Amino acid sequence: MQKVNPDLSVIILSYKSKEHLKALLPSVFASTKKYTYEVVVVDNDSRDGTAEAIESLLPSIPNLKLIRNKNNGFAAGNNIGIKASSGKYILLLNPDTKVKPDTFEVMLDIMENRPQVGISGCKIIKPDGKLDLACRRRFPNPWNSFKRLFLLSNKDYNYTNISEDQEIEVDSVVGAFLLIRKSVIDKIGLLDESFFMYGEDLDWCWRCKETGLKVLYYPKTFITHYKGSSSAKVPFKALKWFHDSMWIFYTKHYASKYPKVFSWLVFLAVYLRLSILVIINLFKSKPVVSK
Repeated sequence: MQKVNPDLSVIILSYKSKEHLKALLPSVFASTKKYTYEVVVVDNDSRDGTAEAIESLLPSIPNLKLIRNKNNGFAAGNNIGIKASSGKYILLLNPDTKVKPDTFEVMLDIMENRPQVGISGCKIIKPDGKLDLACRRRFPNPWNSFKRLFLLSNKDYNYTNISEDQEIEVDSVVGAFLLIRKSVIDKIGLLDESFFMYGEDLDWCWRCKETGLKVLYYPKTFITHYKGSSSAKVPFKALKWFHDSMWIFYTKHYASKYPKVFSWLVFLAVYLRLSILVIINLFKSKPVVSK
């Protein structure tokens, strides 16, 4: 009998996430009865028993796959999972999340009914019940990035002037829960691996919108995000990756529109901020990791 491709491939990139996966996977397996799906866990060389824990589940869960991978970053690791998947839709899902029983069904229904939507994301809340602002974003540009990073104003970046319960077309959703059509990936390509961690989701949404398709924030269902679990394990490296991603995004999408002297100012601002945060973190018991 010929194997039928699943409706959904859930890609979970894991790095030292064994405890989070114990909570996430049961919620994933309980999240939809209407659509067929597979779950692909890519373990980025956790060395904490994560891969072994997933491996022990394989005999009893036929639609679960495990790929052992070196730690080559968020974009590269997810790309490996995407290449090994066969779903009509691809979902990037962080290991430090928990989905509701209706999450996949609600989100796949909206994608099935709105062919003009190439990428969608649901509402994401943090354990304290507050909205994870990253789940709906405008593309960063020199002005809104300066306001957000130096003046601590999110209005022009995170749509904070719009109700979190309002469905809206956005520039970008976040890679913690990013649902994309496989046909869109075939058209725009995989995640850009020059982004080690952070920024690759923004870039993917940019490329999706360039095709004329929409990116949708759809808050009729939500997931919980226990945010920062992986980056907190390597806070100084994560800070560097975050600031590198800002510079990569700027050079890829904006540098050609500005004179070189302005680009040098952007470069100095990005890495001056990195230097300041590194110094601040040396004196903090819980280092700050920008997101």
